Amino acid sequence: MKFKYGLEDRPPLGESLLMGLQWCALMLPFLIILGKIAAAYHLADPAFQTAYLQKMAFITAVFLCLEILWGHRLPLIMGPSSVILIGIISSRGFDLDAISTAVISGGVILGIAGMTGLFGHLQRLFTPRVVAVVLLLIAFTLTPIIMTLVSDPQGTTPQVNMVYALALTLLTLILHRFLAGIWKSVLIMISMFVGSAAYFFIFPENLNMTAVASSKFIAPFFTNMIGHLSFDAGLLISFFVCFVALSINDLGSMQSINALIDTKDMAKRINRGVFFTGLANVTAGIFGVIGQVNYSMSAGVVAATGCMSRFTLLPAAAILLLISFSPMTIGFMGIVPPVVIGSIMFYVLCSQVSAGLLVAFESLRELTFDDGMIIGMPILIATVIAFMPAAFFQGFPRILRPIAGNGFVVGVIVVLLMEHGIFRKSGR
Repeated sequence: MKFKYGLEDRPPLGESLLMGLQWCALMLPFLIILGKIAAAYHLADPAFQTAYLQKMAFITAVFLCLEILWGHRLPLIMGPSSVILIGIISSRGFDLDAISTAVISGGVILGIAGMTGLFGHLQRLFTPRVVAVVLLLIAFTLTPIIMTLVSDPQGTTPQVNMVYALALTLLTLILHRFLAGIWKSVLIMISMFVGSAAYFFIFPENLNMTAVASSKFIAPFFTNMIGHLSFDAGLLISFFVCFVALSINDLGSMQSINALIDTKDMAKRINRGVFFTGLANVTAGIFGVIGQVNYSMSAGVVAATGCMSRFTLLPAAAILLLISFSPMTIGFMGIVPPVVIGSIMFYVLCSQVSAGLLVAFESLRELTFDDGMIIGMPILIATVIAFMPAAFFQGFPRILRPIAGNGFVVGVIVVLLMEHGIFRKSGR
């Protein structure tokens, strides 16, 4: 595939700024949506949530620069990890220090794996069927969050919210079908802003700008950092499994770009990229926020724009860095209604299911009954656990609660047991 600008090319300043705005537009919706969900699980205070989003924007900006200049050095955007979000949601009952310690520990292990090359040995466990299940598990175990967001009345009724959510999701799918190129790349942002504007037009009484109006235009965010390390064995095991999945996600993102450019030193780029992803998660843990990962959708943007240059992401990082110091700007972007967030999450998770099915069917010449069992059983078990009330897991020993109560972790354990144990093929 031919590109207007190659990996090491530096486009003119004007074009670089336009591309940077585009990359930033792609990152912001995920930062706002996943950040608001994660922050709400820690504390409902609007000021806390605004500072939470500021810290996420700051970390994303800093490590995007580090990855572009010294890490994988590929045109890949970063953002909050939905896998780590699952770990946070499944950790109710644990304080912020314990969760942050687990994120730091996972980041340290990931960084060491990247620095030493140990990641290559872990890859062998993740056969195509296991990878497919991991992708599907992310979608299915986050469905309770969609249910919570959509059923949040916020001045209306859950029934009205459900109708609105279905309408917005359907509109997003229609746009996905007919849009092309750069417009499809920024579809999530279009849906977020159009959906929010339409919602507040229909329900103007739900628009509350008091918190935004009282916010400072510029203010630091170095608050609610980790107080002290708090190790909990069960929580560490739970997050370790989440980080294993995150590393596979990270690898897939880098390989998706490699499919376009086919660089000769990809192994070194992957090791450096995983190392900086680990370092980003250590920093996220210290700041007390959700961890980071490289996004695979970057390849679609590169193919659509014909610009492979990694340097066009630096303006995006600069914009994010400036935004991170403005509570008013963050607060304005954070007024997105829960029902709109739920609708967009529904669309995003549909894409996740599509990716999982694509991996499953492309890797199997013929789908057998055993394949269906290996893929289906972990997903069913994980979904049942995801919808279990939190009180159900209080009867488990403390060390097992964050593992047994995390549908994603249980699903990964089950698929590994089935793939490499119960249905292990001879000679493998």
